Amino acid sequence: MTLSLQRHTVATPDGARLAAYRHEPADLPADAPTVVLAHGWLLSHRAWLPVAERLAERGDVRVVAWDQRGHGDSTFAAGSRRPQQESVRRLGSDLAAVIDALVPEGSPVHLGGHSMGGMTVMAFAGAHPDVFAERVQRVLLASTAMGELRGTGLPLEQQVMAFAAKAPGRPGRLVSNKIARQQFGTVADRADVAATRAMLGGTRVSTWGSYYGALMRHDESAAMSTLAQVPVTVVVGRRDGLTPRKLGERLAAAIPGAEPEVLEGVGHMTPFETPDLLVRSLLGTSTADTPR
Repeated sequence: MTLSLQRHTVATPDGARLAAYRHEPADLPADAPTVVLAHGWLLSHRAWLPVAERLAERGDVRVVAWDQRGHGDSTFAAGSRRPQQESVRRLGSDLAAVIDALVPEGSPVHLGGHSMGGMTVMAFAGAHPDVFAERVQRVLLASTAMGELRGTGLPLEQQVMAFAAKAPGRPGRLVSNKIARQQFGTVADRADVAATRAMLGGTRVSTWGSYYGALMRHDESAAMSTLAQVPVTVVVGRRDGLTPRKLGERLAAAIPGAEPEVLEGVGHMTPFETPDLLVRSLLGTSTADTPR
């Protein structure tokens, strides 16, 4: 089955307009599972396309993805293109709005979050524990952390990002192929690197800066007990330079019963690097995979 994404607009209580996408096979029962996918910082729903395509081939699940506020075709609050004191907790409430708008009642929800998207899932569990308990059946947290982020350690990084939060435009060609390639592990498909470069270069500079601060403040350690109510898989690559292995292992250890997957030779872009593993983790069908 070919992936066919129907575009929707999800309005949040504070007026953000989220570009959301749903794949729904013909004649799929309302109570069939829905896989909801949250993407990472500076990316868009397109980061999940390799996984969404494999899910569509099954023909028995609904797939929902969206551009996080300020990313892709989504706005910030009140329809603005300018950030307004962004936080990961607000992204968790956006996830609640996406589920409410695009997942039918009675459909079990399988949540997948990559990088900042994983933090979004944690924030959703922390801010909406009742909705989580009622609707969520399984969780995948890929290349992410519950907190303790410290940036990349580059000189003047915090100052540069504070300036970027108020800057206009998009970085475009300033994002080199080398920068995009650094997000991957030992093996990277050229098309995947090009897709990553396009997303990074197409994201507004103000989004780079405003979410940098939000990620550094992120701490959802209090949400771990809520997450533990369902099966959770935590995936991290040994070559991940943004959310290092130690943070992934710390996250898995903090969620009682979570299953850790530490992957040799894999970097930060796990939806591109290990899509088959992520599909099986989302559906609970297997844990073994060899990165392509």
